[in-house]
Amino acid sequence: MPVSLVLTTDTHVPTRARDLPRALWAAIDAADVVVHAGDWVDVALLDRFEERARRLLAVHGNNDHGALRERLPEVARAEIGGIRFAVVHETGGKHGREERCAARFPDVDVLVFGHSHIPWDTTAAGGLRLLNPGSPTDRRRQPHGTYVTAVADAGVLSEVTFHPVPR
Repeated sequence: MPVSLVLTTDTHVPTRARDLPRALWAAIDAADVVVHAGDWVDVALLDRFEERARRLLAVHGNNDHGALRERLPEVARAEIGGIRFAVVHETGGKHGREERCAARFPDVDVLVFGHSHIPWDTTAAGGLRLLNPGSPTDRRRQPHGTYVTAVADAGVLSEVTFHPVPR
């Protein structure tokens, strides 16, 4: 049975934005599983995700402290739609990322990560797919913020879409 996913990270609410974009909240409300790869900044946002998401797979980031670190792991793992997912905030620099992550997560099909705020979708030599949904609230050097929707079904990740968030 297909499982709809929303992937996000680096939301930085309320330091970079007062709230998430409406389109992202609508996607969260509609998804079967929501994945957040850290840098929430305020535990109130985690509370809102837990209230709205049917299922949440999440980690803390380098800007998350206190209750966020107490409630969220550094690495989260789950099998969703026959796909082995791992979530982590930081993966190091872009050079050599695929090789480092494939060595660190040899038993994973998809690694969702954040930190850079830069959308990323590559596949390592061993087949590990690396996805960074970018940031919906802090685009940094990107033309716009982003988040991702996808579908997991029978071991296949499909319909991976990077959604632009208007400024």
